[in-house]
Amino acid sequence: MQNTAHAAGTDGPELVDTAPMIEDLYPALATLREAGPVHRIAGTDGRPAWLVTRHEDVRRLLADPRLALDKRHAAPGNDRGFSLPPALDANLLNMDPPDHTRVRRLVVKAFTPGRVERMREPVRRIADELLDAIESEGRADLLAAYAGQLPIIVICDLLGVPQRDQRDFRAWSDALITPDPARPQAAKEAVGSMLRFYTGLIEKKRAEPGDDLLSDLIRVRDDEPGDGDGRLTEDELTSLAFLILLAGYENTVHLIANSVLTLLDHPTVLQELRADPGGLAAAFDELARYEGPASLGIRRFPLEEIEIGGVTIPAGETVLLSMASAHRDPAQFKDPDDFNPHLGRSGHLALGHGIHYCLGAPLARMELEIALAALVRRFPGLRLDVPREELRWRPSIRARGLISLPVAW
Repeated sequence: MQNTAHAAGTDGPELVDTAPMIEDLYPALATLREAGPVHRIAGTDGRPAWLVTRHEDVRRLLADPRLALDKRHAAPGNDRGFSLPPALDANLLNMDPPDHTRVRRLVVKAFTPGRVERMREPVRRIADELLDAIESEGRADLLAAYAGQLPIIVICDLLGVPQRDQRDFRAWSDALITPDPARPQAAKEAVGSMLRFYTGLIEKKRAEPGDDLLSDLIRVRDDEPGDGDGRLTEDELTSLAFLILLAGYENTVHLIANSVLTLLDHPTVLQELRADPGGLAAAFDELARYEGPASLGIRRFPLEEIEIGGVTIPAGETVLLSMASAHRDPAQFKDPDDFNPHLGRSGHLALGHGIHYCLGAPLARMELEIALAALVRRFPGLRLDVPREELRWRPSIRARGLISLPVAW
């Protein structure tokens, strides 16, 4: 039977409670996935949204041009995601063609595979220095001391952010990604701080360019020929810097920490990778599938009425694509709740699909491989320092990340 939704604020299907997804993500998603392919939920900002749970639908919709990312297509009263000023909101995650095509084409000129490959040795050096700093302690919160440090140093070096300016960034990111209900103004304050930071940084780089990605983006902005339609606007430049730093930091932190926990939960695989670190590159896809950092894709808005799994969704309503559910879908993956890098399971969506496939995918792969290789080589006795059941996940349906990861060696 077809289930037809109505515009937000009118009669329609009862909202599914998302609390179980925060308390125990994968069993809650399995229940929803088995019950149906699409469910009406309270979205990331509490407003109504549609959650798509099955791999076939999620993959198809990631590349469906009828689903827009631009928030101008959102109907009133629906979940619109982050509320950002124009100077931070003109980024690739809020763009559709032709603007998306134009901006991505320009960014690719600066974000080259060659630049990422040149970073391999510096990333190894950073990983070793971070482990040097904690080795004698015998224990640490690996999220704070390693997984949370490596990506911010790497992405700031890539963009040319001075080291003295890196210390506040994690606090801003946490306030934005996982808002504290007790401090409702914290996210707004973080956005204001970020805007001032990026605006000032671009001004400095424009005056004194360096051999870094942000200087290259500024050159693309300032030197690209055309009448304005074929080049970056100033808001697009600032928004790109914001997106690259936020996405390059936030997702990689939790990809590393989640992967370490996965390996500690599977000591046989950990021992194999310790004996042959070359296997880490091949293990990336299974690690990203099994416990990826993004539970949801970026919200989307149908440009016209669409049907998903027998459910008709009107234009403008919010659609959320559940990567976490798709990655545990038995219709796509054999024994999806088991972690096994030897199966060569393909089809994960952790890096996106279609025109919005992650620009930073080569960097994410390289960082995870180096971070894990350095860790397993240096600390052969690595183990959890608390009972497994005491670990806590961030209270978010958007992001899958630990609050801390206490380990010993």
